[in-house]
Amino acid sequence: MRQAWRVADVRSAEKALMATVPEGALMQRAAAGLARRCALMLGAHGGVYGARVLLLVGSGDNGGDTLFAGARLAARGAQVSALLLDPDRAHPGGLRELRRLGGRTVHDLPERCDLVLDGIVGIGASGSLRPRAAELVAALAERRAPVVAVDVPSGVAVDTGDVPGAAVTADVTVTFGCLKPAHVVGPAAAHAGIVDVVDIGLGATLRADPAVRIPDAADIAAWWPRPGPASDKYSRGVVGVATGSATYPGAALLSVSGALAGPVGMVRYAGSARDDVVRAHPSVVTADRVSDAGRVQAWVCGSGLGTDETARTEVRGVLASPLPVLLDADALTLLVDGRHAEDLRRNAPLVVTPHDGEFRRLAGEAPGADRMGAACKLAAWINAVVLLKGDRTVVATPSGQVFVNPTGSPALATAGSGDVLAGLLGSLLAGGLPAERAAVAAAFVHGLAGRRAAERGPVTSADVAAQLRPALAELLG
Repeated sequence: MRQAWRVADVRSAEKALMATVPEGALMQRAAAGLARRCALMLGAHGGVYGARVLLLVGSGDNGGDTLFAGARLAARGAQVSALLLDPDRAHPGGLRELRRLGGRTVHDLPERCDLVLDGIVGIGASGSLRPRAAELVAALAERRAPVVAVDVPSGVAVDTGDVPGAAVTADVTVTFGCLKPAHVVGPAAAHAGIVDVVDIGLGATLRADPAVRIPDAADIAAWWPRPGPASDKYSRGVVGVATGSATYPGAALLSVSGALAGPVGMVRYAGSARDDVVRAHPSVVTADRVSDAGRVQAWVCGSGLGTDETARTEVRGVLASPLPVLLDADALTLLVDGRHAEDLRRNAPLVVTPHDGEFRRLAGEAPGADRMGAACKLAAWINAVVLLKGDRTVVATPSGQVFVNPTGSPALATAGSGDVLAGLLGSLLAGGLPAERAAVAAAFVHGLAGRRAAERGPVTSADVAAQLRPALAELLG
């Protein structure tokens, strides 16, 4: 599992490492890795020799990394030009080395270049770009040259992944030592492009807990429950699904579809859409209400349930059980008025899966610029795992652990997609996964299914549900 660290923790690790190595060694390691990645990109399009390389250079160490990398490219025959945003504060050693090896400075963006290095600001920056830098970023977008961001794309908020104003959109980001949150979460992640981590020796000095963890396919495959030779339908897990209504029978069908794609051996449905569910899924055992459903190991509740007193009774019923519970959609709306505050004081795991609008109603404010922090705050407040939906879905635990899903797709922004996710997640809870792992794994596989569905054309939630099994088959081998 990959991890990303906040700026303060990276700075602390860098300080500890610099005390053990010669002065300037970290910058040279960073510059060497940056130049190597740039050379690979240029090599795919005619080679380094004679290539026109533009450096956008700010002040401080980030500008120094950029200048020293430019000098290495100039030594290999590239035509390197540096546009200094603040000439008086440019790294003197880096600028001297660039000029010694044939690089030059310019005052404006050239009409043509083969590669641009974005070294305007690094991880120490805060707030929006200054006007001159913002103008360059806008002009750069019109040039359409490949862009390599140095450590982070200039203009992004490193610790939160927010983009408060103009920001560079990179094809590749070369970062040093470790990932930072802006590479993997929030709108900033889309600005980073492909992220390449250069090892500069930070590993031994990064002692703080990471800000966020990013699962990969191997993690999800290792967690996924699998039946054994002695398994039966009950030992594999039974999930209860209390979703849908006469008004929204589709929510029941979609959430049950998601549950059936998971690891459980049986799905029990409780609700007024039972006839529709049985016609579509004959293996599902149905009842009119939660109290009549029979024994289950976890509950999924809320999608299309409605917000009347009958729905409220069903929500109260699942929360009264000593079982893991997932609340989604209408169930979240029913929590807002506070009438279920006592019901939430439970010892069994609880997962909530809000989109931004539902989050605003639950928390009293929108997630805002810091989606990780907002999700953590809500998780601690209601003592639940929070899955905050979005392109980079965030999963936060009451203890402050944060995960971000790397498989999100715009294709999942379709009605009913969350119902499918809820059913799959509930199946994982019933299959025995801890709540945070169930949330992370469900989001990961749901994202894979969305991507597969998008390859076949416009996507509906039924298409996402249909692709869960193929996605799992590929994931689990």
